[in-house]
Amino acid sequence: MAVTDEAIEKIKGMIVSGALRPGDRLPKESELAAELGLSRNSLREAVRALSLIRILDVRQGDGTYVTSLDPQLLLEALSFVVDFHRDDTVLEFLAVRRILEPAATAMAASRISEQQLDALANQLDKLGDDPSVEELVACDLEFHRGIVQSSGNSVLCSLLDGLSGPTTRARIWRGLTQEDAVSRTLREHRAILAALRDRDAEAARSWATVHIASVEQWLRSTL
Repeated sequence: MAVTDEAIEKIKGMIVSGALRPGDRLPKESELAAELGLSRNSLREAVRALSLIRILDVRQGDGTYVTSLDPQLLLEALSFVVDFHRDDTVLEFLAVRRILEPAATAMAASRISEQQLDALANQLDKLGDDPSVEELVACDLEFHRGIVQSSGNSVLCSLLDGLSGPTTRARIWRGLTQEDAVSRTLREHRAILAALRDRDAEAARSWATVHIASVEQWLRSTL
């Protein structure tokens, strides 16, 4: 194992074991290197790597701290990696969304408040019946994010946020090239919202599946 990888594993072990907790300050570099049996250089490289993926927070002049380890913070790295996707992998991202998003939508049916439902309805009303493709896709992202946030699962929400980039491009392509894409998307949004108002988890799940599958089906036919 490379010395930097070994250093990363040792720091990870301290966090996983509870020796270092969220918000804790790491010991001084010289002390921690001696405690873990590492060179100060390998420890420094490990700290740099762990700060890039938001495990550690290096504060100049103050020290290095364990972050909150909140799922949303940790999964930001996923969004960065996803941005390097190739066009031929978009279908795989859509397939993952087709698994996760309907499940999150079903979970939201029993949790989403009337106030949140009203806010989603107002969002659709403001969009109107003939929005531009860009307006529709921006609304689509916010519409689904609002629903997923109501699922009560921050990990699921962060995962879907991280996967939004490639699927956003696919929806723009579809909106520009498929004649009924805009009106169909609006109808599907209204159907999802109606199912949520009825607290019908299975109907909400089904409509969310249809919504994503229609984009996936269109994309398969164009590739």
